[in-house]
Amino acid sequence: MNGFSLTMKQDIPDGNRIISYQDAIQEAIDQAMQNDSRVFVIGLDADDPSAMFGSLRNLSCPERVIGTPISENAVCGIAMGAALAGQRPICIHLRVDFLMPAMDIIVNYIAKWRYMFGGKVNVPLVLRAVIGRGWGCAAQHAQALHGMFAHIPGLKVVMPSMPYAAKGLLLSAIQDDDPVIVIEHRQLYGQKGHVPSDMFGIPLGKGIILREGKAITIVANSIAVLDGIKAIDQYKIDAEIIDIRSVKPLDIDIIQSSVKKTRKLMVVDYAYPFCGFASEICAQVAERSFLDLKQSVAKITFPDCSVPASGILESAYYPSSETIAKKALEMIE
Repeated sequence: MNGFSLTMKQDIPDGNRIISYQDAIQEAIDQAMQNDSRVFVIGLDADDPSAMFGSLRNLSCPERVIGTPISENAVCGIAMGAALAGQRPICIHLRVDFLMPAMDIIVNYIAKWRYMFGGKVNVPLVLRAVIGRGWGCAAQHAQALHGMFAHIPGLKVVMPSMPYAAKGLLLSAIQDDDPVIVIEHRQLYGQKGHVPSDMFGIPLGKGIILREGKAITIVANSIAVLDGIKAIDQYKIDAEIIDIRSVKPLDIDIIQSSVKKTRKLMVVDYAYPFCGFASEICAQVAERSFLDLKQSVAKITFPDCSVPASGILESAYYPSSETIAKKALEMIE
């Protein structure tokens, strides 16, 4: 069992098979393991049933789930070695912050190996990492660093916002011959939606329009997508919502097409503002579609400071659906 085929599905199909985000991830991993003996999971406490918010429980091949000590750099190195030897590892990290001790192996080896060998060597490695607020996680446990990883040539970065995308993007990442970082927001694990039971993939590098509108384009990722939908539904805003899904490769075409229609752009990215993902989209649209814009582009991000621990300060720090609605209405008026 070396390899599996995926039917690519871009749009969200109708159906009533409702499961959670975490169960969609578990199903994707389980199906991949059943259909490809090269797939295995490795990482801190991966063999604990509660690991990664329960998304690794009851897998059909527990012998291919390897729990490790706290040693991120070594674990990523092991995963890379396994990938170079022909395996397809899924390397888990309970926080994206915990990838920082492994930056040498990720940036200087995993990302560059294929390039340094002239495209003759594949590194089919998936890095799963969690982001998001909770219990006062503060500066060292609540960062969102997808923009940093997208900056590195050789790395792909995806951020599923709903159960359907969580399964489809993860299966595509496992099948991909390049390293893919899958970033999951902890507050999405309980989110529920229709997910087909069969194995399917979502193309990496393709966004999707979740709401059509004419007054403004709102581009978002991860949990910001849900806040964007909540904002336009609650305040009856004629906005076009794009779930970008893939930070890199970036589907700039879907954004350009929407901006050509709405003439206004707002990017919502729950991360640091400077040199971030929102800034990249704004820059590309300004370069490619400047004449289509009726006003300056806008972005909603974190403040340019570390995440506070205090619950009160945390609430003030994080943008919300109200933040999105207020800015969108200002731009439309």
